[in-house]
Amino acid sequence: MEEKIQAGLDQIRPVLQRDGGDIEFVEYTDDNIVKVRLKGHCAGCPGAMMTLKGIVEQILKESYPEIKGVEAVE
Repeated sequence: MEEKIQAGLDQIRPVLQRDGGDIEFVEYTDDNIVKVRLKGHCAGCPGAMMTLKGIVEQILKESYPEIKGVEAVE
C-alpha cells in the first residue's frame, strides 16, 4: 500500500512544487490514515489544510478507497 501512496503523491507533487512546496510520505496507519509532512512553502501556508484535504486527500481516497483520510504531521 505504501508504494501505491508514494505513486499517488508523485502525481500530486508537481502541483505543490510549482508553488515552492513539497510533500513527504511519513506513514500509513493501521486505521488507514495516511500521514504526510508538508515541506517548503506548504509547511507554513495558510491554505495548506485546504490543499491537504481538497487535493491530496481527495485524490488518494479516489484512487484507493480503503484510505480513510490524510493528516499532516510536523
